[in-house]
Amino acid sequence: DIDNVGRKYHLKLVLEDILEKDNIVNCTAEILYHLGNKNAAPDVDFTIEGELKNTDEQDNIFYNRIKSLKKELVAQNIPDSHGNVPPEMEPIRLLARVAAGYVAWQNSTENTRYELAQIKDVRQVKRSDDYLEFDYMVLLHEFVSQEIIPWQMRVLWHPQHGVKVTQNSRQPKPAEY
Repeated sequence: DIDNVGRKYHLKLVLEDILEKDNIVNCTAEILYHLGNKNAAPDVDFTIEGELKNTDEQDNIFYNRIKSLKKELVAQNIPDSHGNVPPEMEPIRLLARVAAGYVAWQNSTENTRYELAQIKDVRQVKRSDDYLEFDYMVLLHEFVSQEIIPWQMRVLWHPQHGVKVTQNSRQPKPAEY
């Protein structure tokens, strides 16, 4: 506890590559949750001991595939109700996981734990520049409360410039969730 500031955690953890489970690296992190201000994202400082796998080749393949589509990409329910993800949708899901990680960080408290459960809907946004843009409606699972939360995310991506969440907002919960 830091008087009049917040609570700081010192963590040692192992990061596992999503794509190659045998690629793991050690990580240390300090996370500061601020007192009183529910709108302030926690401060995170981290050090990775080692290197994560380079994804440039896969990123460029995905980028070129999406850029070459005649119509903008539209998809729903990733994964489906049986947990299946079509192989061509895996990069769309990975992009959503990165964006959802940002949303979780910006909206987390000491008493929450968000995880991407499903992409309900994703629509590519037509652009005149080199970036790819996607409008996602996702379901986030909040493990502590067991709530499923609909969340809208507008995501901008380019393989050389990374991911940026340009808009995000919690959505009202429809009756069928």
